[in-house]
Amino acid sequence: MGVLTGKTALVTGSGRGIGRGIAQRLGRDGARVGVHYNGNVAAAKETVASIEAAGGQAFAFAAPLGAPGDAQALWTAFDAHADGLDILVNNAGTDGVRAVIEDTSEDDFDRVFAVNTKSPFFVTKLGLDRLRDGGRIINISTNLTRGAGVPELLAYTMTKGAIDAFTSVLAKQVGARGITVNAVAPGVVDTDMNAGWLRNDETMAAVAAMSAMNRVAEPAEIADIVAFLASNDGRWVTGQWIDATGGALL
Repeated sequence: MGVLTGKTALVTGSGRGIGRGIAQRLGRDGARVGVHYNGNVAAAKETVASIEAAGGQAFAFAAPLGAPGDAQALWTAFDAHADGLDILVNNAGTDGVRAVIEDTSEDDFDRVFAVNTKSPFFVTKLGLDRLRDGGRIINISTNLTRGAGVPELLAYTMTKGAIDAFTSVLAKQVGARGITVNAVAPGVVDTDMNAGWLRNDETMAAVAAMSAMNRVAEPAEIADIVAFLASNDGRWVTGQWIDATGGALL
């Protein structure tokens, strides 16, 4: 029996990349996993199939994020499959336009904040009534908020700085219910989203050199940290920003 048997989890943006890795790990640990996706139904079905092939349970549902009413639409879709929740992983996000401040428009700025900051806020707000006491909220942040800034990702980094503050303040509010709230902050991870610029020998070597481990992270390594926080072993960790960069900030 897995450590999360009997639990229900929701991982936003879990059709691909880090989200898929998290969903797969929670599924292996026994949770029934809601695989949320925006538009790529084939990828979401692949995530569900992989969880089921490993003996787990999962279901996929669609809900575009970043538009008015998106949080309510997400929960309406989720409620059709599950009655209550134990683990919420706010993973879905976008890096938005890659541009320095001079080249970032208001529309670009508003879009990345809508997806990365506003959506997790209201998804969590509406999810609190569904989240059972002793539950877990895990937000995916970034190492960029702790001194690893990239000028072309300024707006993106600001969205995650807001998520870091959201994490610590919310942890104080919901702690009396036994709910923990933490942020996991990856560096560069080898995912489909990063493939276009990352997967060449020169770049892979340069990124690997940033880590004390001298390699590039895989989604499973981020997923394992999330799994610890989701389990009973993580019950006394809350309000924390957890460096998941393999020592890139040392």
